[in-house]
Amino acid sequence: MTRNLTKLGKGDGGRVKAIDAGKTATKRLYELGFNTGALVKIIKNDSGPVIVSLNGNKVALGRGLAGKILLELQ
Repeated sequence: MTRNLTKLGKGDGGRVKAIDAGKTATKRLYELGFNTGALVKIIKNDSGPVIVSLNGNKVALGRGLAGKILLELQ
C-alpha cells in the first residue's frame, strides 16, 4: 500500500517509494535524504509541519512538500 506522508499518523512508517514533485523540490528532498528506499517514521503529523525520523535524524517538512513523498507502508 502506498500513501503520502500527510495521510499517515504518529508511529506509522515505511520506505520511500517515489517523490511526485518538480525537479527543484525533488532535488531538495534527495539532498535531505529522502532517497528511494530510505526508511521513514512519522513522529508528528497533526497541525503544522510533518516531523519524521530519517536516518536517525528528525526532519520537519511543510505539509505541501510532505504530500509529495510517497511511502510503501511496512
